[in-house]
Amino acid sequence: MKIKKIIVGPLATNCYLVASDKEVGIIDPGDEAEKILTKIKKAKAKYIILTHYHFDHLGAAEKIKEETGAKILIHQAEKNFINFPIDQFIKENDKIKIGSEFLKVIHSPGHTKGSLCLLGKNEIFTGDLIFKNGYGRTDLAGGSSEDLRNSLKKLSCLLKERMTIFPGHGEKFKFKK
Repeated sequence: MKIKKIIVGPLATNCYLVASDKEVGIIDPGDEAEKILTKIKKAKAKYIILTHYHFDHLGAAEKIKEETGAKILIHQAEKNFINFPIDQFIKENDKIKIGSEFLKVIHSPGHTKGSLCLLGKNEIFTGDLIFKNGYGRTDLAGGSSEDLRNSLKKLSCLLKERMTIFPGHGEKFKFKK
């Protein structure tokens, strides 16, 4: 799996291009659709995967879908916060196939009710659940400190030592038990 980070928008959101066998998944295209589209090159954009409903993680999704035909995916619990069509609602343990690779959906509420992480073989994309030096806010609509604590416990059981964590903002880092 090839991973390319593109920092977009006023909140410096990490958008990730996850590629395998000439297919690409776009995780959290928060802004700057043209900047993202120029990085896709010859790969076929298959999915636009949103880790949660906040504007800085989905702002360019519609434009990229319009240009590429990629399907927009988000967790069902976010449906009341989205004002554009979603192609597929995803849930815990769903597997998203990109080329010959898979990303497993881990429902991880706390930042929002439908926050999710995407677990690969040696990497995880965590949206705004966890960062290098902290974790996501819980004071916005759908946030819950208790849910966040439970999601962090759940992740600590799923992650392998030295797995790379790709957060929604800031630098990637390695998981340490």
